[in-house]
Amino acid sequence: MIKKEFMEIISNKEIALDTFELVLKNKYVSQAAGPGQFLHISLPGHTLRRPISIASVDPDACTVTTIFKVIGSGTKALSFCKEGEMIDVLGPGGNGFSLENEAGSRILLVGGGIGVPPLYYLGKQLAAQGHKIVSVLGFQNKESVFYEERFKEFGEVHIATDNGSYGTKGFVTDVIGNIGEIDRYYTVGPIPMLRAVTEKLAGTPGYISLEERMGCGIGACYACVIPLKGEEHGYRKICSEGPVFEANEVAL
Repeated sequence: MIKKEFMEIISNKEIALDTFELVLKNKYVSQAAGPGQFLHISLPGHTLRRPISIASVDPDACTVTTIFKVIGSGTKALSFCKEGEMIDVLGPGGNGFSLENEAGSRILLVGGGIGVPPLYYLGKQLAAQGHKIVSVLGFQNKESVFYEERFKEFGEVHIATDNGSYGTKGFVTDVIGNIGEIDRYYTVGPIPMLRAVTEKLAGTPGYISLEERMGCGIGACYACVIPLKGEEHGYRKICSEGPVFEANEVAL
């Protein structure tokens, strides 16, 4: 259940170009959060909260790790927050990923940019269940790559960069055609990437997670709706009914 909580900043450090790893401490959130959920963070001087996806959780230490990219004044302010400060959070928000798969499944994770973090927590959980994990991670360039070694802890990893400065030159879709048979996929990233991935993997069951600016974060303001596929008037609220959906559920 989403609740308003105050979380203590344990650390906040830059791990790639304009990309920060923020570790927060709170007993309730650390024990309630699942893969694919997010924190809705309030920052002084900013009316709207910022949705930041959860990258990892340590219930024993009561910590939650998030990763964000500085893309505006809100995330820039968050990058300046220091160890020991308290921040106002609504969380954990949204519906996360389903972990139900047939035993021993070969599962593909496809992440683009700041869509990579929630797949790390998901991959750890799926690997612990005995599934075989293949990760395809896309970034703009070498300086933007993060968590490659973390993903290697539980499976095979492929990196693609737009300019070819690291890994395969091109997009994640240039890689996923060469990874062999899979039983299910999970993908997080910008909508053009999600559209390309779902088209490339049509016929394979999968889940997508949408990155979207939100208003209230609890489904009351209708600021983040997305139409249902094949229905003229149907829609889903990303913040409360997502951000995770089955691959063919919504129109990208």
